[in-house]
Amino acid sequence: MRLVVLEHRGRLPGQRAIGYRRGGSGHDQRESLPGVGTVLVNAQGQTLYMLTSEKGGKITCTQANGCTQAWPETVLTNGAATAKAGPGVQSSLLGTVKDAGGKLEVTYNHWPLYTFSGDSGPGVAKGQGLTSFGGTWYVLNGSGNPVTSS
Repeated sequence: MRLVVLEHRGRLPGQRAIGYRRGGSGHDQRESLPGVGTVLVNAQGQTLYMLTSEKGGKITCTQANGCTQAWPETVLTNGAATAKAGPGVQSSLLGTVKDAGGKLEVTYNHWPLYTFSGDSGPGVAKGQGLTSFGGTWYVLNGSGNPVTSS
């Protein structure tokens, strides 16, 4: 599991694809994209989100309440003990928390991380600013803080 920071162009919340490119070396690159700044993405370029009700790693988005169907959690693959920081990600902010099923969910600055099923692929952030499951969903910047405005 590798996390990277990618700069996005566009307005959040956006209902359209936001710029993304992959470097020839296979590594994610930063692209200067005004309006939003840098946001956390996974190695596949999918935007990662946090839920405001989960401050400090308290899991409220669960399979039992249906949340993880819309907001898949970012979990470590079998056998992995830690997530790996990509370019622009502070290793010291990476961590894990156990979900209700005992899986290790990746955290950044103590925020459990999720993707959004409504995002069609890399560079999309349709979940930004949505309110559901007891809180509001935001992207995180490289410092681990929610991006609450565009």
